Amino acid sequence: MTAYLKKYMEELQRRLEGYADKAELEEIFQEHKDKIAFMQHERIVHFLVTMMFAIILAIFVCAFLFTENPALMLLVVIIMVLLGFYIKHYYFLENTVQEMYKIYDKMLILRKKEADSNDEKGNSTACL
Repeated sequence: MTAYLKKYMEELQRRLEGYADKAELEEIFQEHKDKIAFMQHERIVHFLVTMMFAIILAIFVCAFLFTENPALMLLVVIIMVLLGFYIKHYYFLENTVQEMYKIYDKMLILRKKEADSNDEKGNSTACL
């Protein structure tokens, strides 16, 4: 997912720098809205999985403290490592989705500029 999202963000920047007309910008805009929705879903799922691992870790830590079973210590270490990777990935998703929101806001401004420039073109030909 990380490589996919990085590649998408690079491609999006490239497309935004070189779009040809309002129709292409609108196509990029709609696609970006869909990607934001997909990534929001992905982010929620990873948040829930991360919280589940945190709860499981707390349960195993408590069980280890009460029983002092060395096998439980091994499970605690394994879960801590997994939780670390989940937190790292969730952090990446969260920051990338926030960056997607910023790009979305920039796209709204670009759409408004395109609409304004089309209105000016339409008004100038109507006066002739």
